[in-house]
Amino acid sequence: MTSILTNTGAMAALQTLRSINSNMETTQARISSGYRVETAADNAAYWSIATTMRSDNSALSTVEDALGLGAAKTDTAYTGLESAIDVVTEIKAKITAAREPGVDKTKIDKELSELKNQLSSIAESASFSGENWLYNTAADVMPSKEIVASFNRSTDGSVSLTTLNYDASLSVMIDTGDAGRGILTKDWEIQDADGNVTGTYFLINADSTVAATGTEVSLDETTSNDDIDGMLNAVEGMLQQLTDSAANLGAVSSRIDLQTTFVSTLMDVIDKGVGRLVDADMDEESTRLKALQTQQQLGIQALSIANTNAQNILTLFQQ
Repeated sequence: MTSILTNTGAMAALQTLRSINSNMETTQARISSGYRVETAADNAAYWSIATTMRSDNSALSTVEDALGLGAAKTDTAYTGLESAIDVVTEIKAKITAAREPGVDKTKIDKELSELKNQLSSIAESASFSGENWLYNTAADVMPSKEIVASFNRSTDGSVSLTTLNYDASLSVMIDTGDAGRGILTKDWEIQDADGNVTGTYFLINADSTVAATGTEVSLDETTSNDDIDGMLNAVEGMLQQLTDSAANLGAVSSRIDLQTTFVSTLMDVIDKGVGRLVDADMDEESTRLKALQTQQQLGIQALSIANTNAQNILTLFQQ
């Protein structure tokens, strides 16, 4: 049946053209944004996962910054300890030289004084971002240091942070609050083979509130060989503890480097995973756009043909 009131062909062509235009808008939006899933309306599940993982990646980026700050503080303290070890080794050599008969002990003591001043300078200068792990001026013991190392999300959705901990009290060289907390300011007891204390020595007098009670490592013409031997053993003990502290800091620094590499790699993996879920395949979208443009042109022609069919009815009424 032919009707001038209802053009079923035009209606079908129009419906097809609307569908083509809608698909074309979607494809053009993907091409312009680069996303296959840009909003929750596109795919609620993928959008939710991508949004959560992007948030986690932002937190990991902050963790990476925190690791960088922690690495700087650790490296600063390690550099100070490394320099201090060299200076204490030199002090050890000077004291050994004082044991030789006929040497001028007062001149060696002047050298010791300059070396001790250098140690004080190293300890005070080993500061980064207001933190110094080698020089303590507080009344309390140097607290443990925490470095944010990782951001974690468990299977139930809860989040937490992992930290690297370092007991900074083990690396304090000079303590002005309590001399007994500083490697170079505390008393070092020297014992003989029977376990009897033969002397107590400290290297640097920092005018601590709680001062050391032993004898400062210094030389004059009256210094006996026994005292020199005691000082030498005390300095050796200091050197060993400084070495242990540097080794601990080196281990922490190595852990920070490994964790920094892991966090950086993890962030890249998360970015790739999110991309697989929501990024548009530009090759595919480009091909689809060209096909839709062709379909659109054909749809317009089909609608035009359907509309002209109604005009053909006029020929039936011509004389």
